[in-house]
Amino acid sequence: MWIVFALLATVFFGMRGIMYQWTSQKRINRNLLLFGVFFIGFIISLSGTMLLNHQWYGWADVAVGLSLGFGSFAANAFLYKGFSVGKASLISILSGLTPLFVLIFAFLLWQETLTALQLVGFFIIFGGLYIIRYSNDISLTNLQGAQWGLLAALFFSFNDLLSKQSTLLEADTFATLTSMFGFGSFLFAMSWLAKGNSSVDDENDVRPKWSRVKTFSCGLMIGLTNVAGMVAIISAFAIGNTGLVSAISGMNILIILLYSRIILKESFTRQELLGLTTAFVGVIVLRLSY
Repeated sequence: MWIVFALLATVFFGMRGIMYQWTSQKRINRNLLLFGVFFIGFIISLSGTMLLNHQWYGWADVAVGLSLGFGSFAANAFLYKGFSVGKASLISILSGLTPLFVLIFAFLLWQETLTALQLVGFFIIFGGLYIIRYSNDISLTNLQGAQWGLLAALFFSFNDLLSKQSTLLEADTFATLTSMFGFGSFLFAMSWLAKGNSSVDDENDVRPKWSRVKTFSCGLMIGLTNVAGMVAIISAFAIGNTGLVSAISGMNILIILLYSRIILKESFTRQELLGLTTAFVGVIVLRLSY
């Protein structure tokens, strides 16, 4: 069953990425959309907390949950921004480098040494990024959205480290998720109220502007894939091998790559395809090393 749960997580997280990319190309208020994504997560997590009698056992539990909320707020905002300005294939690969950052910070924070397989994956990823950098002519003056994908990966790794900390505290899962989604919802709601419709009020944009109800409702739908993916991957981790579950769930990158090629008709040069494939293989190697 763990394989089924891991594959479900792959599909749901892949769907989330595809829907992020699709909506990012619409004349839409990003903060209101992401408020909806997190709000439905808050409602479902709160329901789970009440039904399963989960609770917070101290300020440390609350602090970790709130920190996760901030990390998720930043990671999702950067990922969405990346899809709005860059190639879906490039952003999906870069945002999938979370294990790379986790390895680095785990070494710095907890002196966790790298295995031989992790070192191999580490250098494979950098080889792929080197190829991608030259195939796309990416430079400091022409980042093509790459910075947003890397920032998303950085903050997703921040969340992974905090998730580990929550397990060390033996915090109840749904209580932690309630804090995370609740604080994330608050941050996106405040961003929406502070900026209003400024993100879509471009006089030169001829695309039809989405209404607030349509935008928020779409966010709720995307949020369902996010929550479903989290429930699926937690279920897989509970009964399966951690490294294998991570490797399979990481295949959501491939789903987005296929979407970018088949639906978006993004063309790849041989050099770019080689770089993307190499980086993807490196991510899988890293995930298998856990």
